[in-house]
Amino acid sequence: MTTSELTAVVAATHEIWMRTNDLIEKSLARHRLTPATFQALWAIDPDESPPSMKVMAERLYCNAGNLTFITDQLVKQGLVERAVDPSDRRFRVLVLTAKGLEVREELVATALEKTPLAVLTRSELKQLMVLLNRAVQPD
Repeated sequence: MTTSELTAVVAATHEIWMRTNDLIEKSLARHRLTPATFQALWAIDPDESPPSMKVMAERLYCNAGNLTFITDQLVKQGLVERAVDPSDRRFRVLVLTAKGLEVREELVATALEKTPLAVLTRSELKQLMVLLNRAVQPD
């Protein structure tokens, strides 16, 4: 791959993320969320065990201070709670509240509906998924 091809791909992925954020801005504002707080809410998968603060920092590629700031905003809005990790009481986990689960589901659905990627066919999405997974999970 040439540098210009790589530059174009990186620019396109950034553009998709930025356009998606722009297209869901009104929905985020209705819930008093920013792209950063929404990203954190999305990173808490309700089908998995509640993530620790360390895991969340890794998922969001941020430091502890930034995560604490984001978490404080979500806690104040009643979307998440900090709880003691049942497997190791020295650590805290983030648990979605009922309201948090509802808001998360609504906003994820809105993001998926409005993302520029929604124009792709199922086959194209599968191809893209394979390529993106290869990039984020190199051998």
